[in-house]
Amino acid sequence: NTNKRGITLDLNTEEGRAAAIELARRSHVVVESFRPGTMESFGLGYGSLSAANPSLVVTSISNFGQTGPYRDWRASELILYGMGGELISTGIAEREPIKMGGTVGLYQAGTVAAYATLAAVTGARQRGAGEHVDISIMETQAGSIDRRLSLLLAYQYTDETTSRESLDAASGTGFPGGVYPCADGYVQITAGLVWFDRVVRMLGSPEGLLDPKWYTSEAQSDPELKEEFDGYFYPWVLTRTKQEVWEAAQEFRVLSGPLNTMDDLMRDAFFQGRGAFAEIDHPEAGALTYPGRPVVLNATPWSVRRPAPRLGEHTDEVLAELGYAQAAIDRMKAKGVI
Repeated sequence: NTNKRGITLDLNTEEGRAAAIELARRSHVVVESFRPGTMESFGLGYGSLSAANPSLVVTSISNFGQTGPYRDWRASELILYGMGGELISTGIAEREPIKMGGTVGLYQAGTVAAYATLAAVTGARQRGAGEHVDISIMETQAGSIDRRLSLLLAYQYTDETTSRESLDAASGTGFPGGVYPCADGYVQITAGLVWFDRVVRMLGSPEGLLDPKWYTSEAQSDPELKEEFDGYFYPWVLTRTKQEVWEAAQEFRVLSGPLNTMDDLMRDAFFQGRGAFAEIDHPEAGALTYPGRPVVLNATPWSVRRPAPRLGEHTDEVLAELGYAQAAIDRMKAKGVI
């Protein structure tokens, strides 16, 4: 919520609803994530807002969308992730399906809502009329582009279907491959047979790894050979830091990268050099370091100009811009409207 202004309005009051209409009248976009029907109960449904501003785009984000049999059903992010079909394809076969970390479903829904809203704004500029964008979080999961796209293409050409891999299969898909401990944390390395010779050179070309037995596709799925390889690899990786492993991998053109902590990110020369972090004075907490711009625009540079607003921090300022006199604002405060 950086770079935003924050206001409060009690939409259960007539004055609060009137102020909301005035805001919509001067806006390009209204985004709401109430339960379907809530905005209409306030008298602020798409029809009312569109009547006040015909070019307005209203984006509604809800669990199952504004219509349909599930419209009013309750759900959590985990439930929506599962119902959308993502969850069934992740994890190993020996366990129940395992969800990706965090609230990835909500982030994905937000991304879809953002570009759908921008598309609607572009259309509004061309037609002179806005529209209602209806985002179902569940549908954003069902329509996501992930590894299932490649599996679907494989099915179209071969009629073969795939499922979650077993633990044995997942661990026997080639080495080195996966996350490994090192001197100060963890690194990820992907090699397998294609780049196995590069890995051997990275390890100093030990004589035992020069044997032709290693350079066959069968070797990469042989658990005994994998265990033997680990005897060479772990002593090497455990005595090196994440940075040292990564630099060595880059030198020998092996796919690798450190698993960074938040402290690592803050100290990383790449992020520091590109200005990925910005320091802003917060009125309550003092100077804080924030993630900076997510993109670099050469003609219209984007930056963090202000911290996330406190509750109602800019209410007076925004209402004044709408034409409210200070006396009217004070009355609204006294009545609890703002």
